[in-house]
This record gives sequence, structure tokens and C-alpha cells, in this order.
Amino acid sequence: MQDKILYEYAVIRLIPKVEREEFVNVGLIMMSKRSKWIKVEICPDIKRIEAIARDTDTTLPLSQLEVFKSVCEGIGKFKEMPIEERFRWLTAVKSTCVQTSRPHPGITFDLDHTFNRLLTELVK
Repeated sequence: MQDKILYEYAVIRLIPKVEREEFVNVGLIMMSKRSKWIKVEICPDIKRIEAIARDTDTTLPLSQLEVFKSVCEGIGKFKEMPIEERFRWLTAVKSTCVQTSRPHPGITFDLDHTFNRLLTELVK
């Protein structure tokens, strides 16, 4: 019998105008400390973003989303950082155009399947 796996996830959001507090879910980050597993996927829906930010240049915030991939993959200074620290660093509260939801816990038998389900339900 497979063991249950504890995980945490957060939705990645793009907030074109922070003062208006409107956002679009653009990705998902998920981590399991015990399994030493972390995954992120960024899939912004440009039409949704343009619907709330017609007159705002979102080029820079969209390019900043790539940082999530770099941190998760352990590129550069993040190579030595354990995955749980990378996850905490990325999900720390910020008042910028790119933010995450609060982390949410869960239990699963299959991390990849759960990641794909959450991505479909919450982002796509």
C-alpha cells in the first residue's frame, strides 16, 4: 500500500494594478518536504489579464513569472537552498504585481496527479 504524502501548494497571481487588488491566477507551485519534491507551472491567460489591465503594460510582471521556475529548479544561489525554503521564499507575502495565495496543505498518494488536477481547477 502506498504511503500518503503531505504537500503544500499556492496559486501564483498576477496583479496588474496592486491598488485595485484585482488579480488573475497564472500558475501553481506545489511542494512536498518529505518527498523532496517541488513543481511549478506558469500558464498566464493573456485575454484574462488584458480584461482587467487594458491600459497597463504587463510585459515586466509576466517576465518576472520566470523567477518561479528558476527558484524551483535551484538555479544560481537557490541551488543550495532546500526545497521547503525555496517554497517559503516564493510564497512569502509581498505587495508586488506577482504574488501567491497563502499556502494550503493537502494529502495525496500521487503528487503529479494532484498537481495537474489543482492546476486545471485553479488556473486553467
